[in-house]
Amino acid sequence: MDDDEQRVTRRAVAEAETRRASRGWWDRDADDYQAEHGEFLGDVDFVWCPERLREADARLLGEVRGRRVLEVGCGAASAARWLATEGAHAVGLDLSAGMLRHAREATARSGVRVPLVQGDALALPFPDAAFDIACTAFGAIPFVADSAAVMAEVFRVLRPGGRWVFSVTHPMRWIFPDDPGEGGLRVIHSYFDRRPYVEQDPDGVPTYVEQHRTLGDRIRELVGAGFALRNLVEPEWPDGHEQVWGQWSPLRGRLFPGTAIFVCDKPAG
Repeated sequence: MDDDEQRVTRRAVAEAETRRASRGWWDRDADDYQAEHGEFLGDVDFVWCPERLREADARLLGEVRGRRVLEVGCGAASAARWLATEGAHAVGLDLSAGMLRHAREATARSGVRVPLVQGDALALPFPDAAFDIACTAFGAIPFVADSAAVMAEVFRVLRPGGRWVFSVTHPMRWIFPDDPGEGGLRVIHSYFDRRPYVEQDPDGVPTYVEQHRTLGDRIRELVGAGFALRNLVEPEWPDGHEQVWGQWSPLRGRLFPGTAIFVCDKPAG
């Protein structure tokens, strides 16, 4: 087994280790991530997933004009800036200083300004009922050990009747290897193995941690927090879209879903 193989494993990781790994990874990887994906995401746009489903078309958040909107795990905050151009009072929050640096640079390029906050999705630095809408496109949720606690925090900061929409890797993708080609069509993992994917240094210290939950797990987290699930969107791979993003590809995307988008409301009562 070579060094790269030795550094990748599936094992339990404590919350503190997970937080350190996520913050360190995104700080280190911010430049490479933006170099690879920044053009696809844009400076002022809301792209839900590698399938290129855009909020401008999907309107999963409903009416945003005049609404207070929190983007959790905002990265470079392109979605928050797009929301601002739609008339929303948007705020972007992220754990990574490296990603927020890119958010400030994109703000300077675009001229669209939104408040940016460095903070933890497990302890949102906002009062109760501070927002009308919360959203994230692949932010925060896959990178914390206790994602149920994130759901509870989002529920807390939403007003009654507020909406919570988030996209994550579709849980069924975890049964396949991260390969956009033919090799990525082989089932090699159990869907029910909830141990996270972990990359670690030679001393066994996690440097990247990504969590797996089943569809049922996600629904139980949401219901347990108090949300009502309104829709589960599984974007199909669109015709003419040939761009590969990591393990997302036209080959795999036309056969099985790569993204799950949960649309939830906090009951008005």
